[in-house]
Amino acid sequence: MDNKQMVKEITNIEVDFAKWYTDIVKKAKLCEYSSVKGCMIIEPYGYAIWENISNNLDKEFKNIGVENCAMPMFIPESLLKKEKDHVEGFSPECAWVTHGGNEELEERLCVRPTSETLFCDYYKNTIKSYRDLPKLLNQWVSVVRWEKTTRPFLRSREFYWQEGHTAHRDGKESEEFTIKMLNVYADFLKNFLAIPVIKGQKTDSEKFAGAEATYTVEAMMHDGKALQSATSHNFGSGFAEAFKIQYLDENGELKYVSQTSWGLSTRIIGAIIMVHGDNEGLKLPPYIAPIQVIVVPIKMKDEKNLEKAKELCSLLKEEGIRATIDLTDKSPGYKFADSEMRGIPLRIEIGPKDIENNQVVLVRRDTHEKIVTPLFDIQKSVKDILEEIHINMYETAKKHLNENIREADTLDEMVKIINEKSGFVRAMHCGCKECEKKLKEETTITTRCIPFEKKLNKKTCIVCGKPAKYEVIFGRSY
Repeated sequence: MDNKQMVKEITNIEVDFAKWYTDIVKKAKLCEYSSVKGCMIIEPYGYAIWENISNNLDKEFKNIGVENCAMPMFIPESLLKKEKDHVEGFSPECAWVTHGGNEELEERLCVRPTSETLFCDYYKNTIKSYRDLPKLLNQWVSVVRWEKTTRPFLRSREFYWQEGHTAHRDGKESEEFTIKMLNVYADFLKNFLAIPVIKGQKTDSEKFAGAEATYTVEAMMHDGKALQSATSHNFGSGFAEAFKIQYLDENGELKYVSQTSWGLSTRIIGAIIMVHGDNEGLKLPPYIAPIQVIVVPIKMKDEKNLEKAKELCSLLKEEGIRATIDLTDKSPGYKFADSEMRGIPLRIEIGPKDIENNQVVLVRRDTHEKIVTPLFDIQKSVKDILEEIHINMYETAKKHLNENIREADTLDEMVKIINEKSGFVRAMHCGCKECEKKLKEETTITTRCIPFEKKLNKKTCIVCGKPAKYEVIFGRSY
């Protein structure tokens, strides 16, 4: 099977984006459907991507003093109900355990949709003094939310994520840490995933249940829709007051802590697919690609060719490059197409003539450019090109984002832009929840965030015409 034949098995990205996405997920062997409706089996290649994401992000957390822990999977119903707004926000998505073995439980147990209440229950028993603060904890776990409509990675009933939960002396400290974590996510998406984002605050109707403020990094997919890529929440003292989390300050005065929560999940793999992928398949950013370089010997039956290819692969591995060699009995054309389908950033083609000339052919996944490169100092050449690939992928995605953010003065204009051109719209908003609800119900357009970077100087709400409260990024989303 050559490249053209393999590509035929993928729906064209411009014809049916949703089908294209599903085809990529399946053909690249990222995940499989399971016998549990709405749950996915993350296959080894997909999980390797998640491992590289989680390992690198975990290092970023540890650099600022965050420690990992593990909370129980189950939350007693009485514990979940302690924070009214929180339980109301998650109630429709909760999965409940009612029996242990054959016996009915005295109290229902919720399979964690998120772990605020568990951390609060822990903090109330372990935080006693200002010396115990700040408390910076995180866990890497799966959570369950009983979604009605599911899609691989983007929305499943069980998914993997990290959830950070911290406690601080006051609201000033918790707000500073909330923004700090948002910036950690934004930098990580840029530096490791080559994904540009818009940073901003969620409106009151879109913020996390029980939070004082929710901040988000919003990415734009190839089809112009938004994907909320990570969030950071400032809880203030709301949870602390509900759970009686108090500490003695330096003067012996009893005070409530102020808390934060922040998270990024496996749905970010969906973002990688939809930001970078094309009609040939996946296009993985080099720093999180399970395989950064694949070596393809052109003449498998040529012993000298095969040995040189193996030697080259070993040389790259010794330099810390995630390299592999394709030793299957498939044709070179099939191997080329397969490497592109899997999104491997760089392919090295080596044949008898290349060995004679002491060179190899490097093929970039992002541009398909072929580069004839001397074998001398090949490790440095490969590292430099991988960095160039990352930069190009980021700049390409950034260009797409910038070119698809438009301004609108009226509701009709905004709807027309999003319907015909897709993308985001900058406009003014009054901040009224009823206004947002009406917009969402009638057009499926939502407020993505109140951007930190302001560009407009207008006075009236695009939806209702009343005096505007702030500038908003509007769009449709996953």
